[in-house]
Amino acid sequence: MSLDVPENMEEVAMKIAQYQVRGQKITEEEVITTAVQGILQGYLDEALEGHYDDVKMAVDGTLVVTDVMGDEAGQVKPTGADWVADFKADADALEERFAHEAQRIVGNR
Repeated sequence: MSLDVPENMEEVAMKIAQYQVRGQKITEEEVITTAVQGILQGYLDEALEGHYDDVKMAVDGTLVVTDVMGDEAGQVKPTGADWVADFKADADALEERFAHEAQRIVGNR
């Protein structure tokens, strides 16, 4: 269990509590949105054996992966209404999907 990147709703609640203890406010949506980016980033870093690609969220919610040269290497879109809904519906399935998407993005080079 890592509170740096929550991987389920229990860890999301713990992350929110951490912020509250420090007198800071953060919403469940903010924690989940940051977490989905972090989870995909982690799988990409693992697949590339280092941090070469960056994951950013576009305005429409698409996760856009750019390579070290700044070129787009791939995109990942939520299957449901948004990433928060996907995470809440089944965080484990989302992680599995990100593992496969990272391999797909890395393998397309």
